[in-house]
Amino acid sequence: MTFASTLGLAAGVIGFIAFVPYIIGTLNRTTKPNKATWIVWSAVGLTIAASYYASGARTTAWVPVSYAIGMTIVAILSLRYGVEGWTNLDKCCLAGAGAGLTLWAITKNPVLAYYLTTAVDAMGFMPTIKKAWDKPEEEANLAWPIFVVANTLNLFAITQWNFTIALYPVYDIILSGVITAFVFWPGRRKIKA
Repeated sequence: MTFASTLGLAAGVIGFIAFVPYIIGTLNRTTKPNKATWIVWSAVGLTIAASYYASGARTTAWVPVSYAIGMTIVAILSLRYGVEGWTNLDKCCLAGAGAGLTLWAITKNPVLAYYLTTAVDAMGFMPTIKKAWDKPEEEANLAWPIFVVANTLNLFAITQWNFTIALYPVYDIILSGVITAFVFWPGRRKIKA
């Protein structure tokens, strides 16, 4: 096993471990997952994992696989323990996810599917980013920095540097980093007021 393969596998394991505090917090009702986010993520997670691998990712494919499994578990839990109701943003994100998956089904192109599902996945982040800003106490604080660590390790596991392979780890670092910052940023409430 190469160093890059080891990093990629470690990133996948750490990525899955990040779901543990989220799942425990959800079951204890201290974390309230946004249903739209987790349903979108679970719906596109498997597609991203498969299309990312088909696009040439090998050493970095463990993170999307572990995320697909973890996201599906949280999505199922969110139906019972998640944020109540559906906002207009939630509905728009779900519609965007449906449109992206429909385009993928029509095109049958794994690279295009990967780009489309990554864009759809980004739409899924929006309700949780908003919730992390408005109600950081409803997020599993420990989970998000662990996601950042997993995504950073995944970036260093890249052996084939090109836009397609680098997009997913970079994108995940940025968006999980934003949520981490919102959850832990102490002066944020003063700025909002």
